[in-house]
Parts: sequence; C-alpha cells; structure tokens
Amino acid sequence: MSAQESKQRIFTLRQLPLIAIVMYLLALGAWITILWRWIPMPGGAMDMQMSDPGVPEAMAIGHGPVGVGLYLVMWGTMMIAMMYPSTVPLFRLYNGTVRELSTLAKAARLSTLLAVYTLVWTLTGLVPLAVNSAVPIAPLAGNHGPLLFGGVLILLGGYQLSPYKYRCLDKCRSPFGFLMTYHRPGIQGAASMGLRFSLFCVGCCWALFAFMVVAGSMNILWMAIIAVVLSLERTVSWGPQLATAVGILAGVAGVVLIGVTMV
Repeated sequence: MSAQESKQRIFTLRQLPLIAIVMYLLALGAWITILWRWIPMPGGAMDMQMSDPGVPEAMAIGHGPVGVGLYLVMWGTMMIAMMYPSTVPLFRLYNGTVRELSTLAKAARLSTLLAVYTLVWTLTGLVPLAVNSAVPIAPLAGNHGPLLFGGVLILLGGYQLSPYKYRCLDKCRSPFGFLMTYHRPGIQGAASMGLRFSLFCVGCCWALFAFMVVAGSMNILWMAIIAVVLSLERTVSWGPQLATAVGILAGVAGVVLIGVTMV
C-alpha cells in the first residue's frame, strides 16, 4: 500500500461520523461476546448443545422469566452483531440531517433511533420462544429433521421470491429514500423512524432468521453465513439478484431434501 493510499484511508476513517464508528465497534463487541460465550445461558448446557436446533429456546422457556430474559439478551446481542453493519448508511445520512443541532440534541436523536431499532429486533426473539412453546423444535428436529429443514427451506425460498420481500428490501437498500419519506423532527420523530425502519428490516430478513432458528439459533457458522447474506442483500448493487438466487437455491434444496426423505 502506498503512502498516498494510507493517507486516503486515514482521511476516510476520520470522515466517518461518530455514530458509524460506534455502531461498527458495537457490532464487533457483539461478535466477540457471542464467540466467547460471555452471556450465560440457564442450565449450563455445553456449547455443542446450545448450537443444536431448539435447545436454547427450550432451556430459556424451562427456566421461566430469568431464562427468557437471558435468551432475549443473547438474541439482542446477535441482532447487534448481524444487523448493525448494514444499517450504518441510514445512521450516517440521519446524522447529516441533525448536524446543526447541539451535541446533546444530536446525541439524543441518534441514540433514540438506535435504541428503538435495537429494541424491536430484540423483541423479535419472543417469536422463536412462542413457536417453541407451541411446537418444541428440538424433538421435532431430532425425529423429523429432514422434513423440518426442507419445509423451512421452501418457506425461505418462497418468501425470498415474494413481492413483500423486495418491497421491504427496497426500503432497507435506500436509506436516502427512506429518510425523504419518513423523516420526522425531534426525538419522537427519531423514535418513529427507528420503529418504521426496524419493521422494514424485519420484513426483509425474518425468513432468514426463521431458518437460523431451525438450524440452531446459536450455531455460529449459520449465524455468520446469514449475516453475510443479509448484509450483501442490503448494501451491494447486486443485492436483489443475490436475494433471488438465495430464494431459488433454498426452494430447490427444500424440495430435494423432502423428496429424498419421502422416497
């Protein structure tokens, strides 16, 4: 790397708003927390068990409010690790709209936007807990694993190819358009935008996370793969084409898996 390139990279880093640096550091810290298992889970299960399908959800439910609370903390940490990096463009643009405010006022609005976005994603962790309460995932995966995985892959494939996926993906890929449409002044406006944007993100990514839960919600490999996929979908020029390819691949894999099982 030449001296000129080094200077350009340093200059680019300095041009990053503080909120972007904070979000990248929080995402990095979340990944470290997950990899080192710093958040205790009830029951003290071995790491291999915790990465098995349905095990974290079953253990959380089995330990009542404390277990549910720890599960949501872990789920929220996973969402920070997986979602923050691809959400930075929105926060950089929003930071530009409030740059004339005082430091305190700007921090309050950015913190509110980030807090609401994070809270919504954390609360989505209640969904796998509710599903596991109605239909225990672990025994179902143990007894009918190929059928379960095949069915979820077909669900993922169908949603990836649906107009609802692309409607939400378009909002996630166009932070400027989102701000032009939904920007509201004040802290209440920041909260409203955080809620709207998080719901669009959930609408874009929920099927990928449904597959992750069935594959093992704390399986680091699947977590990393899905994080890369959803980040590329939302940030690169060929993101929509990737979403289509993932949908086709998932659908075909699901049909083949079920077909082989039924033979």
